[in-house]
Amino acid sequence: MRIPLWQTLRLKSTSCSVPWCIIGDFNGIASVEEKIDGLPYQMKKSIDFLSMIEDCGLVDLAFYGPRYTWSNGRGPCLIGWKRLDRGIVNDNWLTSFPTTTITHLAAAGSDHSPLLLELHVRQEYNQKYFKFLNCWTENESFKPLVHQVWSTHIAGSAMWIFHQKLKTTSRALSVWSREQYGDIFQLPKEFEQKVREAEEKWLSTNDPSDRAALHEIQAQYTKYLKTEEVVLRQKMQLHWFKDGDANSRYFHSLIRGRRRKLYIHKLKNEEGDWIQRDEAIGEAACEYFKEIFSKIWRG
Repeated sequence: MRIPLWQTLRLKSTSCSVPWCIIGDFNGIASVEEKIDGLPYQMKKSIDFLSMIEDCGLVDLAFYGPRYTWSNGRGPCLIGWKRLDRGIVNDNWLTSFPTTTITHLAAAGSDHSPLLLELHVRQEYNQKYFKFLNCWTENESFKPLVHQVWSTHIAGSAMWIFHQKLKTTSRALSVWSREQYGDIFQLPKEFEQKVREAEEKWLSTNDPSDRAALHEIQAQYTKYLKTEEVVLRQKMQLHWFKDGDANSRYFHSLIRGRRRKLYIHKLKNEEGDWIQRDEAIGEAACEYFKEIFSKIWRG
């Protein structure tokens, strides 16, 4: 009876361009680790559920608190636990609310644990870190640019010169990358539309020049698709990409999901209390390590 729900969510995902979160009891698990006790779980029962998540480009938000959200309520040696309740979101949600957290609360009056979803506000920092893309090395103008930057004379100590040349190289490569590649993820979408228009024009005119123009646009489209695939492969650290996977919203969502792991949403102190907000987390971390180093110094 869940199959119609999965189909409805798939249809919804095709027209959903806003931040989208689905939260509640899915009556299904995503891995064997989400069930303990009872009979061994057959993962084939979850294939439709997992396929829906991938087709819709959704990512699990993970959680704080107890690992399981449901129990069968039976006595000792018969009780079983599962994580049937979760929150899953699309790429736009991860972009708009990257610090979203879900906490499994204590169950009361139900065999399911309630879920608390919190949208934390985090200060955005303007500083962007330099990222080296492997696809740059295949560009003919990459090495000459790096050679030109490192051949520039800079006075000072060896460490100062090295540091300054690294900064200059990163700035030069950032500008060069925008000029050479533009928006790596937007260009394939633009050229996909251009290919459609060129195909329609050639079919209506049957002109050899329109056919040649179509082939030229198709070549550019293929080039941008390959660049996008290389960048996605590097960001996701995957070695099992298949043809066509690069354009899947699922992989973009996974990248957002990996970035979420860089955030420290909460910290639990020695008293067992959860600490939130960047300033409070920073103070707690400093106090913790200060205490450790003080003991080492005194010892």
